[in-house]
Amino acid sequence: MSNRKMITAALPYANGPVHIGHLAGVYIPADVYARFQRRLGKDVAFICGSDEHGIPITIRAKKEGVTPQDIVDKYHEIIKKSFSDLGISFDEYSRTTSKKHYETSQDFFKVLYEKGKFTEEVSEQYFDELAGEFLADRYIVGTCPNCGNENAYGDQCEKCGSTLSPSELINPKSMLSGNVPILKDTKNWYLPLNEYEDFLNEWIIEGHKDDWKPNVYGQVKSWLNDGLKPRAMTRDLNWGVPVPLPNAEGKVLYVWFDAPIGYISFTKEWAERNGKDWKDYWQNENSDLVHFIGKDNIVFHCIIFPAMMKAHGDYIMPKNVPAFEFLNLENDKISTSRNWAVWAHEYVEEFPGQQDVLRYALLSSAPETKDNNFTWKDFQTKNNSELVGIFGNFINRVAVLIHKYYDGVIPQGGINSPELKEINKAAKEISGFLENYEFRNALTALMNLARFGNQYLQTEEPWKTIKDSPEKAAQSLFVGAQLAVALAQLCEPFMPFSSEKLLTMFNAKQVNWSDVEDKSVLVETGHKINEASLLFSKIEDSVIEAQIEKLEQTKQNNKKTNPNANPMKEEISFDDFAKIDLRTATILEAEKVEKADKLLKFKVDTGVDIRIVVSGVAESFTPEELIGKQVMILLNLAPRKIRGIESQGMFLLTTKPDGKLSFVTPDDSNVENGIEIG
Repeated sequence: MSNRKMITAALPYANGPVHIGHLAGVYIPADVYARFQRRLGKDVAFICGSDEHGIPITIRAKKEGVTPQDIVDKYHEIIKKSFSDLGISFDEYSRTTSKKHYETSQDFFKVLYEKGKFTEEVSEQYFDELAGEFLADRYIVGTCPNCGNENAYGDQCEKCGSTLSPSELINPKSMLSGNVPILKDTKNWYLPLNEYEDFLNEWIIEGHKDDWKPNVYGQVKSWLNDGLKPRAMTRDLNWGVPVPLPNAEGKVLYVWFDAPIGYISFTKEWAERNGKDWKDYWQNENSDLVHFIGKDNIVFHCIIFPAMMKAHGDYIMPKNVPAFEFLNLENDKISTSRNWAVWAHEYVEEFPGQQDVLRYALLSSAPETKDNNFTWKDFQTKNNSELVGIFGNFINRVAVLIHKYYDGVIPQGGINSPELKEINKAAKEISGFLENYEFRNALTALMNLARFGNQYLQTEEPWKTIKDSPEKAAQSLFVGAQLAVALAQLCEPFMPFSSEKLLTMFNAKQVNWSDVEDKSVLVETGHKINEASLLFSKIEDSVIEAQIEKLEQTKQNNKKTNPNANPMKEEISFDDFAKIDLRTATILEAEKVEKADKLLKFKVDTGVDIRIVVSGVAESFTPEELIGKQVMILLNLAPRKIRGIESQGMFLLTTKPDGKLSFVTPDDSNVENGIEIG
């Protein structure tokens, strides 16, 4: 087994924040694995960064009326901080707009080009003559040929889920100008993936049938069985890494060509700062390369990127690609566009100091081999019943009793106690599971050691034996202290913040994983511990209900046909509605109210009477333009004094997109005053 671990985590798109689906499916498992490998004493490079090219970035930029650079600058910082706040221990977190990345990806492309690995092909693509540029599939909209949705994209209809090509759309139009695009010839460089089928079959299908996850192996086998086709490695876009060839203006590297090369360019940045040789991690057979990704990225990491590296000739192949499935939220698919997500940066703000609770909950629900589900109620149960009730309870009992009976000093105990073997057993179990990327089983093994500790204390009852059998009490708390410190050591990959608190509480230092696997005693008799403190705190129902209500509000917002519409007010009965007396009326006079910038005073003919109404519309209308205007008035509103003027009624108004007010008026200008509306 190699002593050098090159660990990568999928590059998050810098067009929005990260959410719990990303965390559970890639980043927290990757972090656990990287931390564990470091504890084994391995030479670890844990690398990631923001993917800042591609169509999603440009679409977001156009929607917000800013540049793509503005978008990536904003979200790169949000994502980077979220990872840091949640303890994701990247050795390097960079970005694909860095100078080193441009150089590395362009050099990689040139090597393949000079080796004759590309084919040049001319194809017809849609071109917007008004915008003066070729259109990516996502910039073409039209009618779906399958369901009739008039807003289908050139690559997919989001209404029926059909995968499309732009040529299949009915009445295609450019999103840039609204014009009908034309077909125009363009040249791009293709990587003939079909030429790498034999290599991929031998390397994966034969070489990794016993050690790769079934979901990864199965998807790759399916792709290879269907036969691979040449794939364009360049695109006609103005946002991305420029193609480093003459006469290639307006062309950039395909985002899935440049993005995985980011792993290499970011490693170079890290290596330069730390006096390392990046080639040891990428071009040395004694290095293990492991990619952590979601299932939607399997084809890129197991077919396209390996084919690129094989074409280049200097790079090692990944030892494993432990891709995860998807995490759902409250039994519904997580969706960025629908805001149906728990965002990492919001969680950190709303649950301060509880990063490990989220890490624990997501690991215990990790979608390792099939899609899984996150619910706030389950999150609460995992915290209250497991972290507080089992893990935290055991730690607290041990620390409190040692302070109570021994002034915080570890008592005398026998080092050959059979209970101590549970520590070595747990460490080896966790190690075996993590080496096989079984994170949920590893977490269960950790919690089983805490369960054992609780059961042991309950059986030994040192709070009783301290009087009649002090040696037995000392022995049980000596063992309890070893179990507690073992938990502090073993929980570090999973819950690093809690591990740090625990080590501080027991005045201990972090040791290598092998020490926990082999040693019987982790803290000696006579060792002084610090004051006990609570590791975890109970999460109340009201906190969870607030999160559920937040999601319910999101659900209601998603039903809106107008995203700017305010939520519906409290429901009323028909009897309540029947009390409302709405009438047509005409404004007879209008004038400004003294010392009130927003108020106008009106004399109104309601058909029932002539009355005075005061209304805050002065910022939208002049008095003169409203005289003679027919309006709708709430007639039976109780009078109230405004600036000393008694106002009898309220006009019906609405707000336009520019913020100005607009009167709700009858369609027919000849309607008599006093006609009831209802």
